[in-house]
Amino acid sequence: MARIAGVNIPTNKRVIIALQYIHGIGQKKAEEIVTKVNIAPERRVQDLSDAEVLQIREAIDRDYVVEGDLRREVAMNIKRLMDLGCYRGLRHRRGLPVRGQRTHTNARTRKGPAKAIQGKKK
Repeated sequence: MARIAGVNIPTNKRVIIALQYIHGIGQKKAEEIVTKVNIAPERRVQDLSDAEVLQIREAIDRDYVVEGDLRREVAMNIKRLMDLGCYRGLRHRRGLPVRGQRTHTNARTRKGPAKAIQGKKK
């Protein structure tokens, strides 16, 4: 099992698909990495030599921000918005949609499960 950027990538999948298990690498970046390292895209991870895995690891470390560093960077960006007190920061702080979506209906993913409203007492 190959370990790249602190993630065990699956051995029986194609290299492009397996690289996408790393946070911060999608389809486009995986294709870029494979072409930089000169590996055929249809090859599987189990068929790679240790030298090729090392080349992939070095290419990712050199050119991309992934996993812990990326998560930390995103968290710091959100924290900066919240500290500024700008509109987007307030929406993050309240746990509401940030990018202009409606909240009258929908927005359950951000707001959490619906809370029942108590009826009038007699």
